[in-house]
Amino acid sequence: MTAIPSTVDILRRLVAYQTVSRRPNLDLLDYVEGLLVPVGARVERFAHPDGSRANLWATIGPDGPGGVVLSGHTDVVPVTGQDWSVDPFTLTERDGRCYGRGTADMKGFVAAALHAALHAARRGLRTPLHLALSYDEEIGCLGVRGMIAALAARPDRPALCIVGEPTGMRIATGHKGKLACRACCHGREGHSALAPNALNALHLGAAFVAGLQARQEELARAGARDPAYDIPYSTIHAGLMRGGTALNIVPNRCEIDFEIRNIVADDPAAILAGIAADAEAIAAPHRARFPDARIEIAKVSAYPGLETPETAPVVRLLRRLTRGPEPTIKVAFGTEGGLFQQDLGMSTAICGPGFMDQGHKPDEFVSLDQLARCDRMLAALLDEMAAPEMVK
Repeated sequence: MTAIPSTVDILRRLVAYQTVSRRPNLDLLDYVEGLLVPVGARVERFAHPDGSRANLWATIGPDGPGGVVLSGHTDVVPVTGQDWSVDPFTLTERDGRCYGRGTADMKGFVAAALHAALHAARRGLRTPLHLALSYDEEIGCLGVRGMIAALAARPDRPALCIVGEPTGMRIATGHKGKLACRACCHGREGHSALAPNALNALHLGAAFVAGLQARQEELARAGARDPAYDIPYSTIHAGLMRGGTALNIVPNRCEIDFEIRNIVADDPAAILAGIAADAEAIAAPHRARFPDARIEIAKVSAYPGLETPETAPVVRLLRRLTRGPEPTIKVAFGTEGGLFQQDLGMSTAICGPGFMDQGHKPDEFVSLDQLARCDRMLAALLDEMAAPEMVK
C-alpha cells in the first residue's frame, strides 16, 4: 500500500505553485487530482470562463445527501514589493515553523484536508467527505460562485461545511459581510491657470471621501454593535483614489474604490443608499454651471457575512473534534463561508491552522504545532464519519 504523504510534504508542493489571484491554478489542481483520483475520489472542475483557472470539487465515500465539506481557496496574495528572508514559493522549515506564501492563508489547511482525504479513502465512510477548492477568493470570493451555483442545482447537498481559514484552531461562528464599490466623479477639465472656470473631479472626490468619513464616524458613534468583533460596528473604508494626468490640467475624472464591512444587524444596501445620497448632494450644486457634474457609484463585488448559532450542528461537531474549552470567536476577515451558508443552506463555521496575523506579509508562516492540531481534528472527523451513525 502506497504511503500517504504528510501534511507538510503536501504543503511543500502546494506552496511551490505560484497561484496568485487571477493567475492560473491548473497545475496545482492537476497535482491534487493526481493524489485523489487514484484512491477513488470523484472529482469535478468548475472553470473560469477563460479556462485559465478552476474550482475543484472532490467526493470520497458514499453518494447521497449529507456529509461534510472541507473548504479552502487555492489562490494567494502577491509578494511584489515585500522583503522576504526566504523564497516565498519554496517551503522553508525553521524553528518549528513552515514559511512560504499561503502557508497560513490558507494552503496549510488545504494540505491537511488533502492528507485527511487520502486517509478517508482507506476508511469505510458512512457519509460523504467533500473537498471544495476555489480560485480568486482573495479578490472578493469571486471564483467559488460558479461551483456553488452548480451545487445549488443538485438535489443532494452536503449538510455541514468547515472553512479552514486560519483561526488558530479556534471555532469561529461569524464574520462581517463586504460590499466593494467604485465611485466615479465627473467634472470638467481646463487649464489650471483658469481653474475656477473648470470643475475639479479630485475636489469632488475629496468631498466624497469626507462624506465617507462622516458616515463612518456616525456608525462608530451610534451604529449597531456586535461585541464579538475586534471592531464591533460596521466600517466604511476608502482604499484607492485615482485622478488627474498633469499638474496644469484640472482633472475631469476621479475614481475612488471603497468598501463597506457590515455586521449582521446592518444592511449594507441601506448604508450604500446613504452614501449615494451624499454623492448627489456633493454634485448637485455644480450642475447649474456644469450639467455633467455627477458621482456615479458601481458595485464591484460583494459577499455575505457569516452568522452561525452556537447550537448549530457544525459548531457542535467542531466542539467534539477540537475538544477545546475556548469560547467561539468571530473573525475580522471575510471568507467563502457566508456563501455556502446563504446559497446552499449548509451549517457553516470556520476553523483552521495558523493565524491571519501572519498572512499577507513577508515571511508568512504556519507552525508545525498548528498543522498537527488540524491533522488531529480531521482524524477525529473521519472517526465520526466512519462510525455506524454520525453524531448529530
